Amino acid sequence: MASFVTGGSGFLGRELIRALGERGHAVRALARSPRSEAAVRAAGAEPVAGDLDAVAAMRAGMDGCDLVFHAAAHTEEWDSDDRFHQVNVDGTASVLQAARDAGVRRIVLVSTEAVLAGGPIRDADETTPLPRRTLRGYPATKRMAEELVRAACRDGVDAVIIRPRFLWGRGDTAVLAKLVAAASAGRLRWVDGGRYPTSTCHVANACEGALLAAERGRAGETYFLTDGEPVEFRWFVSELLRTQGVAVPDRGVPRWVARSAAATLEPLWRLLRIASPPPVTRVAVTLMGQPVTVSDAKARRELGYTAPTTIAAGLTEMASQPPVQAALATP
Repeated sequence: MASFVTGGSGFLGRELIRALGERGHAVRALARSPRSEAAVRAAGAEPVAGDLDAVAAMRAGMDGCDLVFHAAAHTEEWDSDDRFHQVNVDGTASVLQAARDAGVRRIVLVSTEAVLAGGPIRDADETTPLPRRTLRGYPATKRMAEELVRAACRDGVDAVIIRPRFLWGRGDTAVLAKLVAAASAGRLRWVDGGRYPTSTCHVANACEGALLAAERGRAGETYFLTDGEPVEFRWFVSELLRTQGVAVPDRGVPRWVARSAAATLEPLWRLLRIASPPPVTRVAVTLMGQPVTVSDAKARRELGYTAPTTIAAGLTEMASQPPVQAALATP
């Protein structure tokens, strides 16, 4: 069996390539730069040069592939609306077009619980309605990407959507790197003390869910993926920091202050066209500064998803590896 992966040089993409290879798949992966080519080759995939707007290149790369895993996304908490739309919406449209043209059997879109960002996310499942207005940027454009996939399914495309919450694990140079940098610089603050529940999803569990969705998921359906029962946000992030040898901060900020600051600073930053993110954003407060819990019962029931990597095992594995600062410094 052959599979095509977008976002293969990213955290989830690299692990997905390895998981597919372990199952005997021949894997090709889109790579937009020499550095990305090296990363996907090291993970075990054949690089396909091109970006998400290169429909012809993706079509050629997908030729003969049974599955497409669309994991590429612009995940930053702050950037221009145009950039988010270009990658997350237009890029998804290009992947769908290339997959149609190549006759791919099934597409798996990697999405996120952030599509629900706009209101509280408590014990959400796949029947939880999307908010009337999703937060702009990453949440809004990932919602649009899901809508494109659902529309394609109504036109006969076979696709499923997975929503892992709070990806983490060995090799994470995205969220973990930001947490480490903020804590090391004394900028990390616990919103309302961080004493609220959060769902998490180890990268190995996300890969298991993606492969099961490709094999057993129902076309047009969505599946949340987690590590199981929620854990306390402060405890979990503290444990992540300890695996990196970083001191855990003790300073906090009330949630209403964080929300007010984000609501005030974001318009100012946009007015002044400041490229760097403000000290606090609505996306960060919504997804990391309050309870966010989702249920993976549907994935367990329909896909046979088991989330085999426990939080304890994942933390032990991370503690045995070089800190993320060392990983980022590696050429």
